Amino acid sequence: MIYRGRGIGTLWEQPASRPPQALADLIGSARASLLTTLDGPASTTELARRHGVTPGAVSQHLAVLRRAGLVSRARAGRLVLYARTELADLLMAQ
Repeated sequence: MIYRGRGIGTLWEQPASRPPQALADLIGSARASLLTTLDGPASTTELARRHGVTPGAVSQHLAVLRRAGLVSRARAGRLVLYARTELADLLMAQ
């Protein structure tokens, strides 16, 4: 088992880019920000850490985005990873 050093995981992270304003107006700034952050598969806990909110809040937003077809989820061992769908990518490109 390998553990990453504390604090090192965020050392080289780029700050989250801002979501397009039209997308934020459509689905809300919190959900638009989550979609922008999901440039690769991520867990609820990881997204909560990135956004400085509780995992429960992220989970609620992801549930809404999933029902809308904007995110998908897949299990990887004990983790559930969320990723943007093609529909979300198209919506963000507008």
